[in-house]
Amino acid sequence: LSKELLESELFGHERGSFTGALANKAGLLEIAHRGTVFLDEIGDMDPAIQPRLLKVLEEKRFHRVGAVRERRIDIRLIAATHRDLAALAREGRFRADLYFRISTLPLTMPALRDRPEDIPDLAVQLLGRTSARRGTRELTLSADALGALQDYSWPGNIRELRNVLERA
Repeated sequence: LSKELLESELFGHERGSFTGALANKAGLLEIAHRGTVFLDEIGDMDPAIQPRLLKVLEEKRFHRVGAVRERRIDIRLIAATHRDLAALAREGRFRADLYFRISTLPLTMPALRDRPEDIPDLAVQLLGRTSARRGTRELTLSADALGALQDYSWPGNIRELRNVLERA
């Protein structure tokens, strides 16, 4: 998302604060008050938004875009990224203070290529979802097909596996 759109989505905006802001809008952080916010690909977040997010996490308060009134929230943040945030912070491409604030409990998920033993179970689950969504009979994979799936490196991880199975 562009900086402007991300800012509006996260923090909300007041009517008239920019062209097209026809009504007040609560942002995702405000909507999640007393709940959990999941930010996917936080490593790609615009550097201009990072200080605002840090302030929310530290002080539990923010302003909607174009607002005067401060809003208070209490949220739990879960963030995911395919990037090495520690390296980005060392290089100055991700705010180090934000990195330290969000890395309270880091969980590392190995790439699918590093855990081929998980592929059969994932494939069965993904095929089951595809069958249910399409209203078709449940699909299965032959031993040869499973072997081929396990031999592939999956640079797109589970998204690529899901798309390959759907195409097949």
